[in-house]
Amino acid sequence: MTEPIRTGPIRYATAERFARPRPVPAGDTRPSTGEICPQLPSRLDPLMGAPHDIHPQGEDCLNLSIATPGRDAGARPVLVWFHGGGFSSGAGLMDWYDGGALAAQGDVVVVSVNYRLGALGYLCLDGVSEGNLGLCDQVEALRWVSTHIADHGGDPGNVTILGQSAGGISVRLLMELPEARGLFRRAILQSTPLGLTSRPRKDSLDIGRTFAAALGTDPRTADVPELLAAQRETALANLRRSGSPMEPAFIPVAGTDPLRGPDTAFDENVRGLDVLYGWNADDMTAFPGEGDDPAEQTRRVYEKPLAQFGARLARAGARAHTYRLDWRPAGSPFGATHCLELPLLFGTREAWRGSPMLGDAPWEEVAALGTATRETWLTFARTGTPCPAPAPLVIGPGPM
Repeated sequence: MTEPIRTGPIRYATAERFARPRPVPAGDTRPSTGEICPQLPSRLDPLMGAPHDIHPQGEDCLNLSIATPGRDAGARPVLVWFHGGGFSSGAGLMDWYDGGALAAQGDVVVVSVNYRLGALGYLCLDGVSEGNLGLCDQVEALRWVSTHIADHGGDPGNVTILGQSAGGISVRLLMELPEARGLFRRAILQSTPLGLTSRPRKDSLDIGRTFAAALGTDPRTADVPELLAAQRETALANLRRSGSPMEPAFIPVAGTDPLRGPDTAFDENVRGLDVLYGWNADDMTAFPGEGDDPAEQTRRVYEKPLAQFGARLARAGARAHTYRLDWRPAGSPFGATHCLELPLLFGTREAWRGSPMLGDAPWEEVAALGTATRETWLTFARTGTPCPAPAPLVIGPGPM
């Protein structure tokens, strides 16, 4: 396979703190800072390992990267990736999410997107922030792709959006936003905990006030370390409130523009859409404290809500397909856990070196299963129907 061209970081938008993003003016040729959104260490470091690459953190973080086989008139399918991390950690610029293997194997263009996280992206507080700014960032990134991806060898009329965990929640919400209509034609949701898709505005405002009290100063002028310290205190308070180690403190807010209320335009938006969704057989081993039976918790948090979602997609006229990853790497105590499909799709051997969830599996095993998994995703991006895959990846038409 020919090594793809990697471009980035590229600034796709700018935003003042707690304001909606604005597209970069056509005459603005300043290079990107390469910043990622300020964040605390990920709660999934014990599972994934700490990232080996370090990026500057700052609020000029609306950046993306591109992997393409050629900057030509190839009009290739485009895959736009929204990372997970509980709306509080992660970045599209991380080496984990390098799209080079997908781009080379499938002759496609892969775009990996940063968006605002934590309080900067999802604080709901009267007079300060309306919430859902990270979701607004994602819409702006899709608009950038629509305008500019042809310059990178991509077809703006054949865009698949895909996301894992919180990124999958983002994909789910983008599927019903009128602002995102027409910006993509296919969607992939990976291990998406649909029960955490959004929170009522009243509860979000309560959490916003908890954050403001922990901060003790104006969120609009506080420095970043103060914001992150208050985020940590708010996460602890939310844990006491919810009893769930899995539930983030900052998530999308229901009933807030651009989320104009539950189910506002779902049927109309998804009619004719191609959707692939699924989960890993042992997703919940990543979240100790949620229950004594990870298998039952995985069914409750992932399998059952996704099956209900698939049935609703079918009723609305979408074409839905499912997957389940049953791979349990030798020597891993986590089994087919949350995030395990990521090294099968993205990144390199070096990016995933020492990842605890991979256990003792030789990279040759990861690479072979990765080739098959990528082919399934790539066929879906090209045709709307995933190709059959060898075990331990199970593909099905509609809810399993």
